[in-house]
Amino acid sequence: MSDNAVVIRDTEPADREAIREVLLDAYGQYEQVLPEEAWSRYKESILEAIDGAATKARLAAVLNGEVVGSVFLFDSSEAAYGLPDLNIQTPIIRLLAVSRKARGYGIATELIRASAKLATEWGAETLHLHTSDMMDSAVRLYERLGFERAFDKDLQNGDTLVKSYRLALKETSLLQVQ
Repeated sequence: MSDNAVVIRDTEPADREAIREVLLDAYGQYEQVLPEEAWSRYKESILEAIDGAATKARLAAVLNGEVVGSVFLFDSSEAAYGLPDLNIQTPIIRLLAVSRKARGYGIATELIRASAKLATEWGAETLHLHTSDMMDSAVRLYERLGFERAFDKDLQNGDTLVKSYRLALKETSLLQVQ
């Protein structure tokens, strides 16, 4: 990778295959961690999200002309997970992904920053996400960026606790002029 700046933009139809590859590369590291059936279901849900109608926005990270990251935004827990009872009525980011070869360049941070900016433009006060302990480096990133646990929005997926995090958009330093 060179020193060129990362560009975050809305995805385009021509990005579909590149985003699929980024998602499978980024999340493929969990194939060895999850039981085979769980990985198969997880992979299927990832691929379904690429074209999911409930997605409010899809962002791509482009470095040196190549899509190396993406994130999807949903406007509620019903849209994101089919769970209206979770009662999240503010944007949720899902499937934040950075290809393994492009990690360490701040791309995930820029995708989250762009997501927070969009959520603010939509009038939201918070931005949510869900993750598990399996994704320990992601958890550290979220906490470093100011996300706080939202215990009341946690989910149980089989034996896995899916932890909820919330970012207060008015207080976050992510949106401060740099």
